[in-house]
Amino acid sequence: MAKEAELSRSAFFERFSCAVGVTPMEYLLAWRMALAKNMLRQNESGVAEIAERVGYGSASAFSVAFTRYVGLPPARYAREQTEPATLAASTRRSSTER
Repeated sequence: MAKEAELSRSAFFERFSCAVGVTPMEYLLAWRMALAKNMLRQNESGVAEIAERVGYGSASAFSVAFTRYVGLPPARYAREQTEPATLAASTRRSSTER
């Protein structure tokens, strides 16, 4: 990113941090995790594919980073995010069937 901005790495780091309020790596991590959480909630694909899509070289590295950031492993996060919607849908169906 520094090269694209035609700045030294240290100058880019300083300007980015002042403008955005977090370091470039913190911003990148937050962005990747936001994308991953959205994909997991939408049940778009498996953990390995999501890991690749958000820029991780392996599902393992992604899982470790995701767990540190979110506090839950990706598969558990996906399961817990989709269960309430599934439960609500089945509750609505059973109440309309009466």
